[in-house]
Amino acid sequence: MRLVVVGCAGSFPGPDSAASSYLLEAEHGEGAERRTWRLLVELGNGALGPLQRVCDPYVLDAAAVTHLHADHVADLVVLNVMRRYRPEGPCPPLDLYGPDGTARRLAEMAGTDPATDMADQFVVHHWTDHGMVQVGPFEITPIPVQHPVPAFGLRITGPSEHDPDRRAVLAYTGDTDTCPGLTELAAGVDLLLAEAAFVEGRDDEVRGVHLTGRRAGETAAEAAADLLVLTHIAPWNDPEVTVAEARGVFTGAIELARPGAVYAL
Repeated sequence: MRLVVVGCAGSFPGPDSAASSYLLEAEHGEGAERRTWRLLVELGNGALGPLQRVCDPYVLDAAAVTHLHADHVADLVVLNVMRRYRPEGPCPPLDLYGPDGTARRLAEMAGTDPATDMADQFVVHHWTDHGMVQVGPFEITPIPVQHPVPAFGLRITGPSEHDPDRRAVLAYTGDTDTCPGLTELAAGVDLLLAEAAFVEGRDDEVRGVHLTGRRAGETAAEAAADLLVLTHIAPWNDPEVTVAEARGVFTGAIELARPGAVYAL
């Protein structure tokens, strides 16, 4: 299983990155049936452009979103346009997993565009608490987390790139503050992809919205994660401050998410 960072800017696109978007890839199947499966996780503002540099959006197997803020879902509207109006004809509908209201939210963003009805491009499935979903080799377990709108973290299991007899585990926090769901989500994972949009000392009075680098580090330490990848850092933040916060409480490996980065689990 490989994680490819498509976009990692927090809350809005930055000068060097689109908003949140990640691609998971894994080989699966036997003999002539063996192929690469591709799961898209989030497609925020500006992310459809760089997505085309890392994969063909016409051959995605499924898409998943953690919550319905624009910086996580906005470019699904234009992915719909791309897949609907391609010269060879419309693509088959794509399975899209998200919270209740996903189809309505996308229609609201599309407005009066003729493509407002996206039912022929997305078959929307709603997350249920701990309701595991299978997409090819990926097992996706959504776990409710704390954010001002309904939100889920995703615990994703897939074949290890390093050991064919092993399953690797990725936890992606989506947007959340510290909460019991976050602790469960991250337990024992190979890679914790954790948002860290807030800064200690500056944002202390605002709770229930985002993690800081320190809170992400505390989660990684409690979970005994092998690798912490910090993401969703707003362009007005200094990412090195965020890393320093995490390093103060987590002694394991820490990296900053960067567009185009690939992690083999």
